[in-house]
Amino acid sequence: MEKRGRVAVVVLGDIGRSPRMQYHALSLAQQAHLEVDIVANGGSDPHMAVKENQSIHLHKMTSVNLQGLSKLSSPVALLLKAAMQFIILVWFLCFKIPRPDVFVVQNPPSVPTLAAVKLSSWLRRSPFVIDWHNFGYTLLGLSHGRGHVIVKIYHWFEKYFGRMADGSLCVTKAMQHELAQNWGIKATVLYDQPPEFFHPASLEEKHELFHRLENSICHPNGIRDCVTAAQRGPDSGAAIHGLDQSSNTLFSTQIGNDIFLKANRPALVVSSTSWTPDEDFGILLEAAVMYDRRVAAALSEDDSVEEKIWMDINNGKQYLYPRLLFIITGKGPERRKYEEQIKKLNLRRVAFRTMWLSAEDYPILLGSADLGVSLHTSSSGLDLPMKVVDMFGCGLPVCAVSFSCITELVEVEKNGLLFSTSSELADEFMMLFKGFPEKCDTLNSLRDGALATASSARWSTEWEMHALPLISEVISRKQ
Repeated sequence: MEKRGRVAVVVLGDIGRSPRMQYHALSLAQQAHLEVDIVANGGSDPHMAVKENQSIHLHKMTSVNLQGLSKLSSPVALLLKAAMQFIILVWFLCFKIPRPDVFVVQNPPSVPTLAAVKLSSWLRRSPFVIDWHNFGYTLLGLSHGRGHVIVKIYHWFEKYFGRMADGSLCVTKAMQHELAQNWGIKATVLYDQPPEFFHPASLEEKHELFHRLENSICHPNGIRDCVTAAQRGPDSGAAIHGLDQSSNTLFSTQIGNDIFLKANRPALVVSSTSWTPDEDFGILLEAAVMYDRRVAAALSEDDSVEEKIWMDINNGKQYLYPRLLFIITGKGPERRKYEEQIKKLNLRRVAFRTMWLSAEDYPILLGSADLGVSLHTSSSGLDLPMKVVDMFGCGLPVCAVSFSCITELVEVEKNGLLFSTSSELADEFMMLFKGFPEKCDTLNSLRDGALATASSARWSTEWEMHALPLISEVISRKQ
């Protein structure tokens, strides 16, 4: 039997939170018919398709955590952490995995990843390709400022080792132009596209997901809002329909083999975030408060009717403007801070839930939602939010923060809307959800546009057209 080629996919981070690199691994195994070694940190589980593929081998490195030392001396901790990561990465790339025909490495992080891969590339006589998701120095600049000496050193490091790559992929035309003009790097654009498991959810998938999330959504500890209160009355849930509780969720009802979405269900709005400074979650909180107040004003309600509204919803009443349930997925450093802010909100028609979903449930959630929100602003202004790509794959229209190259992805009034302030986002909520769920023509039009965007290209097609020729060329040059 002919020996199969081999590729090492390198991620100095949690592979479960690096979907693009998981898709690279799947395409390398399924479309290029190569053996794939993923070298990455542990943490979240990758998608089941990655774990079950016999040609993909996952090698988990130990994460380096120097929290105690960083409190005493941040620069020393950063240097020591980088040195330890460098040693671990070189050990895995040179001694723990078979020699690959090519390394494919995610950037950022750049330090020490690019240097470790370059050294391993030289020692093992294997070329390496960088997949530029963003610029690491711009992310570091969010916390230190672009003028800080550490950021300038990081920038030099990233540019110096970036030029040594045998090939480069990047995520936007704007980034391709920046790499060519100011870095002297020729890169091929590989747009993020959703893989096949991102698709609109069927009624059965929605109903089953809502059952699995029932406790997280309807019975969170210590929270009373328009979702939990509407579940507690004597006429709530199954009592309305005279059904067994097991066939009823906040959004859906099953009678025999037939599943129906409830007419007075909340509108489900999903946002995925890494809870980092380049995503201002405060904009979404402010917009939610504004929506709540503007609906109350539009319906001429005073402050004393909150309990009556919840009781009416309990009894099946439908209002011109729906309740909004925001489900925020993701992990990150600022999550706890914003969860505390959410607890202090006293909103009549808006509820928030934060959670982390499995790689299998996340696409179903997107396919079950009514609207997606992206707060990604890009530290460099040159990358695009992959979460929006995933949302389009599920036929989910998006409201996204406006920045320089977002129009490469979001086409205004076709598959989504853009906003710059919380007030603009609140206006969009009011416009899109008026008459929900039956009489919201603009929302339905955007959903059709999102579906059209998804059907125009998928990851496997885009990868075979742009990434496969580059990787094949890089391998053949070195043979």
